[in-house]
Amino acid sequence: MTSPQQIRIADYHYPLPDERIAKYPLTRRDRSKLLLYKQGKISDTCFYRLPEYLPEKSLLVFNNTRVIQARLLFQKATGASIEVFCLEPVEPHDYVLAFQQTKQCTWKCLVGNLKKWKNGLLQQTVRVGNERVTLTAERTATCGEAHRITFSWEPDAHTFADLLEAAGTLPLPPYLHRETEAADLSAYQTVYSKIRGSVAAPTAGLHFTSETLSALDNRGIEREEITLHVGAGTFKPVKTETLGTHLMHTEWFTVQRRTIARLLAFPGRVIAVGTTSVRTLESLYYIGAMLARHPDASPEEWMVGQWTPYEKTLPDLSPSESLHQILAYLERQQTGQLTAATQILIAPGYTFRLVNGMLTNFHQPQSTLLLLVAAFAGNDWKQIYDYALNHDFRFLSYGDSSLLL
Repeated sequence: MTSPQQIRIADYHYPLPDERIAKYPLTRRDRSKLLLYKQGKISDTCFYRLPEYLPEKSLLVFNNTRVIQARLLFQKATGASIEVFCLEPVEPHDYVLAFQQTKQCTWKCLVGNLKKWKNGLLQQTVRVGNERVTLTAERTATCGEAHRITFSWEPDAHTFADLLEAAGTLPLPPYLHRETEAADLSAYQTVYSKIRGSVAAPTAGLHFTSETLSALDNRGIEREEITLHVGAGTFKPVKTETLGTHLMHTEWFTVQRRTIARLLAFPGRVIAVGTTSVRTLESLYYIGAMLARHPDASPEEWMVGQWTPYEKTLPDLSPSESLHQILAYLERQQTGQLTAATQILIAPGYTFRLVNGMLTNFHQPQSTLLLLVAAFAGNDWKQIYDYALNHDFRFLSYGDSSLLL
């Protein structure tokens, strides 16, 4: 088999007409179409019937991240508009603490129209409730294509979360080619979103309603949650000829100790809701393997690199042995959760360790998300996407979804 580094990106192309990209969601989330793929056979149904098609003794793992209103627009005295797109907190580095700050915080950001912001401060007046707050942005460093921006505000009685809520705009995927509308504030969040930090939704979860979740419970389908904050890099196209020269983005995730214990004890199939849940669950395996080799490794040493799964330098543990290693570490540290970073690249040639199935939308041609689907379904990915194109499925973030078993 070709090594992942030698994979030609052009081999993962398919024609996607613009009219097949869903620009808006359906009014009823759970009335979207659902493609069913199992052992090479493909059919379709409506999403609200999902519980009927899940195997007995299934555990669905959801990403409970919540999209933040990450785009801030500043107007210079010259009239130039500068967009500051918050990617991830730097100081404090923890998302919860960053949102709780009441005076200043520093974020890694993308800057639009940078050529018009050579130096100096950006300011805008934000109305938070009945109070006018002056928000200031200062560019302090460059981090690759991004910039380190320190935000400060007066009066300082409000949190940074309050300011984003008042002044920020929800970031929609660039391929929708439209501005955010009021309806997107709810439509572009999963009904179970809780932990703020993403700049893009885990879109496989957008199809669930409270009724669908109740139907899962009634059929005895179990549920667990993880948190991975989706970064803007999820939309980063692969621009290199081969995968080996593509740089994967880094994302942070948190998994509760009780969730790891449940994964370890669960006797049935683990089905990930979305590629972000897939990436988190599979990253857990490699963190456990790292801990088996270095039990006292620090969290900074845990980052799962994009080639870690293919380098064969870690112990070849069973999934249960790996999860045991993590639980033992958490016990030693007397902590209730694991937080780590991952760059994991799941591409054809990858061996899945914890995930037995996945729910996922239909992804862009030549994207790392499509490669993840191809890693799971093999060459059948072409039949899956041909079927979707020939049966009027809607594509990308606001489109329809698939259950791959």
